[in-house]
This record gives sequence, structure tokens and C-alpha cells, in this order.
Amino acid sequence: MKICIINGPNLQLLGTREPDVYSKITLDDITAKIKNLAKNFKNVRVEFFQSNNEGEIVDKIGNLYKSGCDGIIINPAAYTHTSIAIYDALKAVNIPTIEVHISNIYKRESFRRHSITAGACIGQISGLGIKSYECAFSVLIDYINNNNENSEG
Repeated sequence: MKICIINGPNLQLLGTREPDVYSKITLDDITAKIKNLAKNFKNVRVEFFQSNNEGEIVDKIGNLYKSGCDGIIINPAAYTHTSIAIYDALKAVNIPTIEVHISNIYKRESFRRHSITAGACIGQISGLGIKSYECAFSVLIDYINNNNENSEG
């Protein structure tokens, strides 16, 4: 099973970016935590991607079904609130996706309280810091395994 984790704009700045909102965790911390968590699951591979460019994220999503990706965890960051293109890409590939956010977007500025991209996802986890990614990872694996079992018999 292959899980692809996509991170959007400015997430490479975690650790120094608004630590009162995002804590001092870094993108490297998140990557290391998920790689370590993946060791607990048999036959699970993880791929990571980060871009500040909407088009690169759309291209990455569009190519995932060709690469055998079974599930996506995406933190679209600011594109959460604006990107119909990312929404459309997620709908087009039809790969189970969970949207994650480190902060609780529903307790932030009013323009951050709506997610365009969540409508293309099986679920959304926000406000739990690095645990948002950890929860999404475990839930996504269970979801994929349950759907594979249901389609086989």
C-alpha cells in the first residue's frame, strides 16, 4: 500500500512560522513521525511532497493514480480556502483522501473557516497539531483496508 502525503504553501516554514498557531514542529518532524509510524504497518510505503505552487500540487495529484497511490493525506494550507483546481484534481483521481490541518481552521479568521477542498475528501482532521497527520494516517490505512476487504468479498 502506498500513501502519499502532500503539503501546500508555506509548510516548509513550520518551526518558525507563527509558532503560537502551528507550534514549533517542523515539516521534517512530521515526515519523521509518519515514517516511524509507517514501520508499524505491514507493506505500507509513504511518499512525501511539498510545494508552494498550486499547479505543481495539481500535477502531483493528477499523476498519483499512475504511480499506484492508494491514499492521500493532504494539507493544502492556504489553498484549502481557494483552490477549485486542487478540489477538481482530487475528485478526478478518485483516490481516498483525508485533509489535515495543524491548526483548527474553524477557530481562526473567518476567511479560513471554509474548506473548498474538503468536499473532495473522505474526511478532514484539524486542530490536533502533528497528531492530525498521525490520526489521518491510521484512519486512511483502516479505510483502504476495509474497502479492499469489502470489494473482495
